[in-house]
Amino acid sequence: MRFNRNFESVMDVKYGKDVSLDALLLHFMTENHLEYTIDPDKNASAEQMRFMLALKEGEFYAPCSDWMFLMLLKEGLPDLLLQEYLVQWKTFISLSRNFCTDRELSRRFIQLARHKFRMLLSSPIVMPSRLMKRLITIFMTQSGIDDPYRNIRKALNRRAAEIIESDVFDTMVNTCFEKVGECSRIDELRFKIDMLEIERLMRISTLTDHWSPETFGKDLLNSTELENELGESSSQFEEVYESLGQDGEKRKRILYIPNRAGGILFDLQVVRTLLRLGHRVVVALKEGFYFEHPTFWDRDNDPVLAEAFTGAHFVSEDRLSKNELLSIMSKHPFLVISDGTREKFNPYRTSVTFARAWKECDLIMAKGEGLYKRLIQNSHSFTRDIVSFFRDERGKFHLHYQPKPDWVHKFSERYIAMKAEEIISDMRQARGAGKTVMFYSGIIGSVPGQTQEAIELMDVFVEHLRSQLADIYIINPGEYFEEGMDADDLMYMWEIVQRSGYINVWRFQTHFDIEKSFELMGKKVPPVWTGKDATYSTGCTKEMHIALDVQKAYPELQIIGPSSEKFFRRREYGVGKFCDVAIDSCG
Repeated sequence: MRFNRNFESVMDVKYGKDVSLDALLLHFMTENHLEYTIDPDKNASAEQMRFMLALKEGEFYAPCSDWMFLMLLKEGLPDLLLQEYLVQWKTFISLSRNFCTDRELSRRFIQLARHKFRMLLSSPIVMPSRLMKRLITIFMTQSGIDDPYRNIRKALNRRAAEIIESDVFDTMVNTCFEKVGECSRIDELRFKIDMLEIERLMRISTLTDHWSPETFGKDLLNSTELENELGESSSQFEEVYESLGQDGEKRKRILYIPNRAGGILFDLQVVRTLLRLGHRVVVALKEGFYFEHPTFWDRDNDPVLAEAFTGAHFVSEDRLSKNELLSIMSKHPFLVISDGTREKFNPYRTSVTFARAWKECDLIMAKGEGLYKRLIQNSHSFTRDIVSFFRDERGKFHLHYQPKPDWVHKFSERYIAMKAEEIISDMRQARGAGKTVMFYSGIIGSVPGQTQEAIELMDVFVEHLRSQLADIYIINPGEYFEEGMDADDLMYMWEIVQRSGYINVWRFQTHFDIEKSFELMGKKVPPVWTGKDATYSTGCTKEMHIALDVQKAYPELQIIGPSSEKFFRRREYGVGKFCDVAIDSCG
């Protein structure tokens, strides 16, 4: 029976329904160079993807709009897909001819790209944006030009700065085109004025979406249509107002994703207003050249942009842990990070820091039609509320608010810290009663498919220790799992507990412990568990680092188990799990 590749909805495209479909999806992932198991150094793990995407069991996510994904799954080469490919090809040719002055060199890599392009047309399953990424890579590696648009972006930023300093911009933002309206309280009026300012700045910022470098901002003086737009009350923003909240308790962490140089200066006006209202903002820029999109490194050679970012804290580390990120966010209300990519929004390729920033923020403000296609015109849900706004080619302003699903729960660090404090309180009472406090670290998620078995092994062995040791209070992490918490949340909680100073003995699981656990369970040790100990777990490896650090502050802490040297053979712990990133099949 012939496999039907015509799907009515992307939600019908799932793993496990049909082996032919599974093979097609794996083909899609490998041809787009997005498969984690094949290239874990470049692609996000399933756990990291869940920082951003609200995926249920079996759901398959493609980083493009629904209509694009369904078209890519069809057999043959649909005319619309061919047109999309040709747009990317023409952009590459224009880039090559305009910026590579060595004609012989440009002809050579254009011919190379032509071979790649013909191959793609014979089996069209590559997303146009991924095609563009490959073509740009060919251009950059073969020409030696790392950023052909650097001066273009500088010019756009310079012109934008002039506009922001102009009387026209001041008029657009501050003139009372309409009555503010009645209110019963001064704070309500203040909130309404603040939200009106944010609305106007967002509308004005989108004007830059389609301004050409040559005419950037020249039509602003005659923008009667914009004046009328700013003077109207809009119900579009009601959900945005509600999300930002009038109550001080509702101050949010906001991840702001801009879309264009020049426009970034206007975006920063929105950001400054959000900061003034007490919100914390993370701005995410591109890691490297992607045409007019601002990059993380632009401020190094653009004094206008550097000045516009005054007071921002730039974070260059691309693999921040949850603890590190939250520590930085608590100290700096305005962060700038890289998304880790040189392409359109693609969660499979974003940096760990960006994925964690997404998870730790409350609201995503995504500017531009490109992000609208990826975030709103995609049927999959995301883990955070999203505000998508842009202006189309006809000049019409669009705003879409997409809340996260009801079943997605965000554990705040306040809640996690409270859970940690409850455990610390119990430890304090145990110490006060003269008991020895022991923390037991063991394998939980590092053996593929064995998480429940691992928890049972720890439970059995800890109960055995409790029955054998007098006046002992043992903390077994396996007893504190909470539905919905990932390993990032748990590691954050446990580090607070571990650094409290109330641990007398820190015991790390040995292979003897595991063998004894199976004996107590009346089982033989299966091959998958033979020889395993805490050094096999990269979560435990991180905890050994913490234990040694804590021991410096509390020399009386006794660390028992495998020697510390054995731990440090392991690589860093995986994103969102107690699993070694070197183990492809860990779940």
